[in-house]
Amino acid sequence: MSNNDIRICDKCRHIKMKSFLPKVKKLDPNAEIKIGCKSYCGHCTKRVFIYINGRYVTAPTEDEAIEKAKPFVK
Repeated sequence: MSNNDIRICDKCRHIKMKSFLPKVKKLDPNAEIKIGCKSYCGHCTKRVFIYINGRYVTAPTEDEAIEKAKPFVK
């Protein structure tokens, strides 16, 4: 079991779940990734985001968001 709290939104305009979810799983293959609306809609309409261990990480692309999230993985 993982200690990482990872959440992503399946309603976000800038995320394609088919490509983003496998990238997120690589951050921590043992993490239970929670998928659903995070009520972060203001940012969600402009950038990709991932919630990881209490932090919202945003970036213009999926790959950049993953890179910015890596330091927050436990």
